[in-house]
Amino acid sequence: MSVREGHLVELVDEEGQTVGSATVSRSHQAPGLLHRAFSVFLRDAEGRVLLQQRAAVKTRFPLRWGNTCCGHPQPGEAVTVAADRRLAEELAVRDIPLTEAGTYTYRATDPVTGRVEYEYDHVLFGTLPDGVLPRPDPDEIAELRWVHPSSLRAELSAAPELYAPWLAGVFEVLTERSGGR
Repeated sequence: MSVREGHLVELVDEEGQTVGSATVSRSHQAPGLLHRAFSVFLRDAEGRVLLQQRAAVKTRFPLRWGNTCCGHPQPGEAVTVAADRRLAEELAVRDIPLTEAGTYTYRATDPVTGRVEYEYDHVLFGTLPDGVLPRPDPDEIAELRWVHPSSLRAELSAAPELYAPWLAGVFEVLTERSGGR
Protein backbone atom coordinates (compact mmCIF):
# COMPACT_ATOMS: atom_id res chain seq x y z
CA MET A 1 0.00 0.00 0.00
CA SER A 2 1.36 3.44 -0.93
CA VAL A 3 1.82 6.10 1.72
CA ARG A 4 -0.95 8.14 0.10
CA GLU A 5 -3.42 5.25 0.61
CA GLY A 6 -3.00 5.74 4.38
CA HIS A 7 -3.84 9.47 4.29
CA LEU A 8 -7.15 10.61 5.72
CA VAL A 9 -9.92 12.00 3.54
CA GLU A 10 -13.05 13.89 4.52
CA LEU A 11 -16.27 11.88 4.32
CA VAL A 12 -19.30 13.90 3.22
CA ASP A 13 -23.03 13.54 2.69
CA GLU A 14 -24.80 14.12 -0.65
CA GLU A 15 -24.83 17.89 0.01
CA GLY A 16 -21.08 17.99 0.66
CA GLN A 17 -21.37 18.41 4.43
CA THR A 18 -18.60 16.76 6.46
CA VAL A 19 -19.67 13.62 8.32
CA GLY A 20 -16.32 12.07 9.32
CA SER A 21 -13.04 10.80 7.94
CA ALA A 22 -11.46 7.59 6.67
CA THR A 23 -8.24 6.55 4.96
CA VAL A 24 -7.95 6.80 1.19
CA SER A 25 -7.68 3.00 1.10
CA ARG A 26 -10.85 2.43 3.13
CA SER A 27 -12.88 5.04 1.25
CA HIS A 28 -12.09 3.31 -2.07
CA GLN A 29 -13.05 -0.21 -0.95
CA ALA A 30 -16.42 -1.51 -2.17
CA PRO A 31 -19.05 -0.25 -1.84
CA GLY A 32 -17.13 3.05 -1.43
CA LEU A 33 -17.53 5.89 1.03
CA LEU A 34 -18.59 9.28 -0.32
CA HIS A 35 -15.68 11.64 0.23
CA ARG A 36 -14.44 15.06 -0.84
CA ALA A 37 -12.14 15.20 -3.87
CA PHE A 38 -11.06 17.70 -6.49
CA SER A 39 -10.40 17.65 -10.23
CA VAL A 40 -8.20 20.37 -11.72
CA PHE A 41 -8.15 21.51 -15.33
CA LEU A 42 -5.27 23.68 -16.43
CA ARG A 43 -5.81 25.62 -19.64
CA ASP A 44 -3.42 27.47 -21.91
CA ALA A 45 -3.81 30.84 -23.65
CA GLU A 46 -5.51 29.09 -26.59
CA GLY A 47 -8.19 27.58 -24.33
CA ARG A 48 -6.89 24.03 -24.63
CA VAL A 49 -7.04 21.79 -21.55
CA LEU A 50 -4.15 19.69 -20.28
CA LEU A 51 -4.95 16.00 -19.87
CA GLN A 52 -2.89 13.36 -18.14
CA GLN A 53 -2.76 9.66 -18.80
CA ARG A 54 -2.80 8.05 -15.37
CA ALA A 55 0.30 6.00 -14.54
CA ALA A 56 0.20 2.21 -14.87
CA VAL A 57 0.72 1.81 -11.10
CA LYS A 58 -2.48 3.67 -10.15
CA THR A 59 -4.90 1.55 -8.11
CA ARG A 60 -7.92 3.06 -9.85
CA PHE A 61 -8.28 3.36 -13.63
CA PRO A 62 -4.59 3.15 -14.61
CA LEU A 63 -3.57 4.29 -18.09
CA ARG A 64 -6.86 6.06 -18.68
CA TRP A 65 -6.87 9.73 -19.66
CA GLY A 66 -8.09 12.18 -17.05
CA ASN A 67 -8.08 15.85 -16.24
CA THR A 68 -4.84 17.66 -15.42
CA CYS A 69 -4.68 16.60 -11.77
CA CYS A 70 -6.95 15.22 -9.09
CA GLY A 71 -6.79 14.24 -5.46
CA HIS A 72 -8.27 14.57 -2.00
CA PRO A 73 -8.00 17.36 0.55
CA GLN A 74 -7.16 16.28 4.07
CA PRO A 75 -9.97 16.71 6.61
CA GLY A 76 -10.51 20.44 7.16
CA GLU A 77 -8.08 21.46 4.40
CA ALA A 78 -9.23 23.96 1.75
CA VAL A 79 -9.74 22.32 -1.63
CA THR A 80 -7.59 24.92 -3.41
CA VAL A 81 -4.72 24.39 -0.95
CA ALA A 82 -4.84 20.63 -1.55
CA ALA A 83 -5.06 21.14 -5.32
CA ASP A 84 -2.02 23.43 -5.27
CA ARG A 85 -0.09 20.77 -3.33
CA ARG A 86 -1.03 18.02 -5.80
CA LEU A 87 -0.17 20.17 -8.83
CA ALA A 88 3.29 20.63 -7.33
CA GLU A 89 3.63 16.89 -6.54
CA GLU A 90 2.33 15.57 -9.86
CA LEU A 91 3.49 18.26 -12.31
CA ALA A 92 6.03 20.48 -10.48
CA VAL A 93 3.70 23.43 -11.10
CA ARG A 94 3.06 25.87 -8.25
CA ASP A 95 0.93 28.85 -7.33
CA ILE A 96 -1.60 28.71 -10.16
CA PRO A 97 -4.72 30.71 -9.19
CA LEU A 98 -7.64 28.27 -9.28
CA THR A 99 -11.36 28.96 -9.57
CA GLU A 100 -14.07 26.50 -8.59
CA ALA A 101 -16.49 25.75 -11.43
CA GLY A 102 -18.85 23.60 -9.33
CA THR A 103 -19.14 20.07 -8.00
CA TYR A 104 -19.85 16.68 -9.52
CA THR A 105 -20.75 13.52 -7.59
CA TYR A 106 -20.08 10.15 -9.16
CA ARG A 107 -19.48 6.48 -8.39
CA ALA A 108 -17.37 4.18 -10.55
CA THR A 109 -15.77 0.78 -9.96
CA ASP A 110 -12.44 -0.10 -11.55
CA PRO A 111 -13.09 -3.26 -13.60
CA VAL A 112 -9.65 -4.72 -12.85
CA THR A 113 -8.99 -3.89 -9.18
CA GLY A 114 -12.56 -3.57 -7.91
CA ARG A 115 -11.57 -0.29 -6.22
CA VAL A 116 -14.38 2.26 -6.04
CA GLU A 117 -14.43 5.98 -6.74
CA TYR A 118 -17.36 7.54 -4.88
CA GLU A 119 -16.56 11.21 -4.77
CA TYR A 120 -18.03 14.62 -4.15
CA ASP A 121 -15.70 16.26 -6.63
CA HIS A 122 -14.88 19.99 -6.65
CA VAL A 123 -14.04 21.00 -10.24
CA LEU A 124 -11.28 23.64 -10.36
CA PHE A 125 -9.65 25.43 -13.27
CA GLY A 126 -6.76 27.78 -13.88
CA THR A 127 -4.47 29.00 -16.62
CA LEU A 128 -0.94 27.72 -16.99
CA PRO A 129 1.24 30.76 -17.70
CA ASP A 130 3.19 30.85 -20.95
CA GLY A 131 6.68 29.44 -20.48
CA VAL A 132 5.77 27.21 -17.52
CA LEU A 133 6.45 23.60 -18.48
CA PRO A 134 4.90 20.85 -16.37
CA ARG A 135 7.30 18.08 -15.32
CA PRO A 136 5.15 15.00 -14.69
CA ASP A 137 6.00 12.58 -11.89
CA PRO A 138 6.19 9.17 -13.65
CA ASP A 139 4.69 7.46 -10.58
CA GLU A 140 1.53 9.52 -11.16
CA ILE A 141 1.45 10.33 -14.87
CA ALA A 142 2.32 8.26 -17.94
CA GLU A 143 1.83 11.06 -20.48
CA LEU A 144 0.46 14.59 -20.94
CA ARG A 145 -1.34 16.17 -23.88
CA TRP A 146 -3.16 19.39 -24.71
CA VAL A 147 -6.60 19.15 -26.33
CA HIS A 148 -9.20 21.65 -27.50
CA PRO A 149 -12.52 21.30 -25.63
CA SER A 150 -14.46 20.55 -28.83
CA SER A 151 -12.04 17.74 -29.68
CA LEU A 152 -12.24 16.33 -26.15
CA ARG A 153 -16.03 16.26 -26.27
CA ALA A 154 -15.89 14.28 -29.54
CA GLU A 155 -13.23 11.90 -28.17
CA LEU A 156 -15.24 11.23 -25.00
CA SER A 157 -18.24 10.25 -27.13
CA ALA A 158 -16.26 8.12 -29.58
CA ALA A 159 -14.12 6.14 -27.12
CA PRO A 160 -15.24 6.59 -23.49
CA GLU A 161 -13.30 3.49 -22.41
CA LEU A 162 -10.01 5.40 -22.90
CA TYR A 163 -10.96 7.97 -20.28
CA ALA A 164 -11.37 8.00 -16.52
CA PRO A 165 -15.08 7.56 -15.75
CA TRP A 166 -15.34 10.95 -14.03
CA LEU A 167 -13.79 12.96 -16.88
CA ALA A 168 -16.97 13.51 -18.91
CA GLY A 169 -18.87 14.77 -15.85
CA VAL A 170 -16.18 17.11 -14.53
CA PHE A 171 -15.57 18.37 -18.08
CA GLU A 172 -19.27 19.28 -18.37
CA VAL A 173 -19.08 21.20 -15.07
CA LEU A 174 -16.05 23.04 -16.42
CA THR A 175 -17.62 23.93 -19.77
CA GLU A 176 -20.94 25.02 -18.21
CA ARG A 177 -19.06 27.44 -15.95
CA SER A 178 -16.69 28.75 -18.60
CA GLY A 179 -19.23 29.15 -21.41
CA GLY A 180 -18.31 26.07 -23.43
CA ARG A 181 -14.70 27.13 -23.72
